[in-house]
Amino acid sequence: MICYQCGCTLSEHDFCTSCGADVALYKKIIYISNRFYNEGLERANVRDLTGAITSLRQSLKFNKNNVEARNLLGLVYFETGEVVAALSEWVISKNLRPKKNIADDYIDMIQTNQSRLDTINQTIKKYNQALTYCNQESLDLAVIQLKKVLSLNPKFIRAHQLLALLYINGEEWEKAKRELTKCIEIDANNTVTLRYLKEVDEMLLPEEGVKGQPRKRKEEVIKYQSGNETIIQPVNMKEGRGVTSLLNLAIGVAIGVAIAFFLILPARIQAAKAGIDVELRKVSEQSDAKTATIDELQQQVSALTAQNDALQEDLQGYLGTDGALESVDSLMKAAQAYLTDPEDITAVADYLEEIGTDVEGEGETDRSEAYTNLYDTLISLVGADIAAAYYDDGYDAYRQDNYEDAIPNLEKAFKYDPTNGEALYDLANSYYRAGQEDKARETYLRVIELFPDTEKANKSEEFLADMEGQD
Repeated sequence: MICYQCGCTLSEHDFCTSCGADVALYKKIIYISNRFYNEGLERANVRDLTGAITSLRQSLKFNKNNVEARNLLGLVYFETGEVVAALSEWVISKNLRPKKNIADDYIDMIQTNQSRLDTINQTIKKYNQALTYCNQESLDLAVIQLKKVLSLNPKFIRAHQLLALLYINGEEWEKAKRELTKCIEIDANNTVTLRYLKEVDEMLLPEEGVKGQPRKRKEEVIKYQSGNETIIQPVNMKEGRGVTSLLNLAIGVAIGVAIAFFLILPARIQAAKAGIDVELRKVSEQSDAKTATIDELQQQVSALTAQNDALQEDLQGYLGTDGALESVDSLMKAAQAYLTDPEDITAVADYLEEIGTDVEGEGETDRSEAYTNLYDTLISLVGADIAAAYYDDGYDAYRQDNYEDAIPNLEKAFKYDPTNGEALYDLANSYYRAGQEDKARETYLRVIELFPDTEKANKSEEFLADMEGQD
């Protein structure tokens, strides 16, 4: 944890040992943010994505610069099918930490794949169209549209939930339960899903006997003895005869209606067939027109594809095999940054680092004289300042035994100022302490070669002798 005021590493004390700032409350806020992050991570591991989103949002409320929490929140959004929300979190994370941020990989994974981008756009458009159909009460069209959405993005929880809701509205309980089960597999604790699932399960339970209805009254009968036999005679025997007469009358009426229906039905069937033939011809004509349009569009696509390939070849010719155009652009930006603000050495250094091949390296033959002159002039103006900045960062990291950061900074310091023997000597020591003995030996030899008869050269010889003795 670093001090919010001076950037130094904080100790166990409630104040910064470097600037003296009171950091007790600051530490508590950071601890709370990290606790919510850990809670969100645990929930995400058991697929409680809704709970994970809640915890990670709480973490970001306490510390909006918590890059790890923001990256994890983006992953959770992506897992639930919310690609736009995921990209938003990753872009914010990249702005907070431009370098050494895994959000770069997540963004590149989506943006470099054009087909995936097109799929995401189509998913959003089709889902919005489904919502429009729902508002217009065109529920069948909404179901069709949502099925297309889920074929493009099977993890889109909101689409599963809306489709399940439409099935519930149509009393298709089994289909609704299938969609909700898929939601549970993605997010095990989504409140909306659980509420819908409870309603569906209640409708799918076997119906119990209806209580409270009066029992059927037993048929009243007359019983009497005739010798040793018991005679049972229904009281409403005469009423039964009347019911039979009415039943026969109803059957006769039904037969008459059926005869009339079957006499009229053939004519109606013939008329329906004629109407179907007319509609079929219309559909066939529309299909032929669409087929012609598709052929024409395919020809246009082929022509545009050939044109695109030709333009790509031209672009490769301009770029060259070593990215010369990109190097020139980076050099121009570095010069512009220096002319705009000569004191902003960091911006100039960043643009110089983007140049792929040094003008004095392998790409020298492909560089123009103007490019080389501009590079040499810019290095002569700011090289020493850039080297000093890199040396300060590298030396601080070296003193803190952080060789992973010290080595690249000291390498850049010596690159921009080859006269800085201290940078080269500290670089050799960093290699040695980091366990990279081959690079350390090579760098000590360069110190002896470039800075002979100096204290650094003498110490380098001693280190080399110690290393030979260890071997």
